[in-house]
Amino acid sequence: MGRKAEPRFAYSGAEEERGVCYCFVFIMAVVQTEVAPCSQPWLRPFHIYGGLACNSLMADSWSDRTPLHEAAYQGRLLNVRTLIAQGFHVDMMTVDRVSPLHEACLGGRYACAKFLVDHGANVRLSTDGATPLFNACSSGSAACVRLILQHSSSVHTTYHLASPIHEAAKKGHRECLELLLSHGAHIDLELPGVGTPLYSACVAQATECVERLLHSGADVRLGCGQDSPLHAAVRGGGADVVELLMDYGADGSCRNAEGKTPLDLAAPNSTVRTVLQKRGPCSLSQQCRLSIRRSLGRSRLHRASSLFLPHSLTEFLLFQ
Repeated sequence: MGRKAEPRFAYSGAEEERGVCYCFVFIMAVVQTEVAPCSQPWLRPFHIYGGLACNSLMADSWSDRTPLHEAAYQGRLLNVRTLIAQGFHVDMMTVDRVSPLHEACLGGRYACAKFLVDHGANVRLSTDGATPLFNACSSGSAACVRLILQHSSSVHTTYHLASPIHEAAKKGHRECLELLLSHGAHIDLELPGVGTPLYSACVAQATECVERLLHSGADVRLGCGQDSPLHAAVRGGGADVVELLMDYGADGSCRNAEGKTPLDLAAPNSTVRTVLQKRGPCSLSQQCRLSIRRSLGRSRLHRASSLFLPHSLTEFLLFQ
């Protein structure tokens, strides 16, 4: 009786299961290579919009930075017009909620910003609290700030790290600051860890903004917690800023949370230390001026010129 032929290879259960898995992977690989390119967005061809390369996946308003964002930031108005005409949404946002208007304002590109606004761009879109207005203040574009304010009912923010008035103050953009104040921005808004606009300007040694804020009625006593604007100015080493603050009634004997006075923070043999040491108590006329200004309050300070007072006295009250 002949012997039955033995199989050349014997497979265990585990090996058979592994073989099935290999076959499945192979089949799937074959299937995927035959899928139409349109189902694989990362393989889609690139198109040219206004001279800029763009993956067609970017037609989605939640896609990453698009040619429209780039054109707006660089101020390429013709490209912006072309892209909008070709179907790009005016409020197309990146995954971080950055709109083309954000970019135009950040770049200080007024013409592009105006075109976007005229075509319905939302001026109040926010990315982590940063609005187009905040970006315009950051770039120092007074034209963009004016444009946004003309189309927005509010200059206030609820986000502690993206306040337009603080940004304008610390960047030293006086004209932007003046526009915000004329539209009702809170001059003494104190944000946790940031302080008031005056404090921010003192930290940055932005002398012109410090002067403008003080002249507009900012409270020289309000800083960041117990740290006064004078403390910040002394740390920065700006003698001009220190003198301005002292002129408007800053208290050289106030102490911060560490119990230190501004003089304690002044570097030895520095100009700032000399300024602080030379300053004596406020004169009677200075005390009267500061008292009257505080009594009038910021909202009525501009009316001092309409009081029946000698012209020289009015100028004295208004630091003119």
